[in-house]
Amino acid sequence: MNPLLEAERAVLGAVLLDPDQLRRMDWLAPDHFHRPLHQALFTSLRKLHSDGHPAVGTDEPAPPRGTRGAWPDRITAGGSTPVRSQWVTDAVDDAAPHVRGLTAAYAHTLISSCPRPEHAPVYGRMVLQGAIHRTVAQHAIRLHQAARADALKGEVEGTMRSADILTGVLTDLARRWGTEPRPVAPTAAPPAAAVPPVKADLVAEDERFLLAVLAEQPQALDEVVAWLRPGDFADPAHGQVYRCLGALHHRGEPIDRITLLWEAQQRGLLADGTLSGEQLTALCDGAVPGSADWFAQRVMRSSLTRTAAASARSVRALAEDEALGPGRLINSALHALGPLSEVRTRWATANATPTSTRAASAPSADGPSPARVHAARARSAPHPTPAPPDRPDPAPAPAAARSPTRGHP
Repeated sequence: MNPLLEAERAVLGAVLLDPDQLRRMDWLAPDHFHRPLHQALFTSLRKLHSDGHPAVGTDEPAPPRGTRGAWPDRITAGGSTPVRSQWVTDAVDDAAPHVRGLTAAYAHTLISSCPRPEHAPVYGRMVLQGAIHRTVAQHAIRLHQAARADALKGEVEGTMRSADILTGVLTDLARRWGTEPRPVAPTAAPPAAAVPPVKADLVAEDERFLLAVLAEQPQALDEVVAWLRPGDFADPAHGQVYRCLGALHHRGEPIDRITLLWEAQQRGLLADGTLSGEQLTALCDGAVPGSADWFAQRVMRSSLTRTAAASARSVRALAEDEALGPGRLINSALHALGPLSEVRTRWATANATPTSTRAASAPSADGPSPARVHAARARSAPHPTPAPPDRPDPAPAPAAARSPTRGHP
């Protein structure tokens, strides 16, 4: 026995028994029903009610408890309740042309399926809860499909549009259910589903090209550090290399094959097998001419669609948990979309400012102080021999040959 199907039958049976129950369920819509037959019948019932059917507002009581079979028999026989009998007949006649399988006999079955007509709002909430789960799952599937399609085309517009639609649907469903839409972490996180790679070879190639450009042109890090994060790399090893490059650049230390290898060793990346010396050597020696900003945006685009696909799968897993209440489902789904919102914010930052402006901008307030940069360079760079001071007159030859420690002003 399907509880949701039983609830749909009970709602329709209650309205067929007592048309005035529709006044207590003005928040329930036909598309909240799962079966098309039930959608068509509920649409007709609402239409007849709004058109002022004679059965609306009558004082004829519903069958007493324990006599559920009495109503169908009396209706069929055209007995003592002609108005209510006409209500059922008119509803079936109005809905039958729009759906297959709806007969007067099925309407009588629906009436028999309703334990108590006065419990109709409770049954309606069950139907709405099922609709919320289905709706969230459907839009999560659409977001996942859009992310996969954009990943193949190298675009993000469809993904962001589907994400906005899903967020709007969650907000509307929260209003219908009567809860405040706010991201809340689920008590038990849904199982993480692996996202199949899309053009994995091309994504890895873009990441290697970007790292090679940054290793060759460290100053290009100023163009991307504000919005590109290590987690945006599909290959975790590439993300660690980017982290090492960023650390060296932040400290003002030179970047080459040796310093990068040393930084990776200090972080334990060589010991745990995350990176190897051969990988770092290949990146540093494989200099690639190109724009760091251009390659970084390609990496960022891939990160956005990949994050959207992962968020969509998490939302779908939540929606398929029938034991999760609507309020918890909506807020947990909004929480699952949080990583995507964060990536979208950085993507907007990457596309808001021209590359030339980013490259020419002053260091951010979060950057290292001049004293720290000077100290780091002092630790890493050789100490040059100071040149003799400039003098207005040519210095004598012996003075130029003196030791700096014994020179005279």
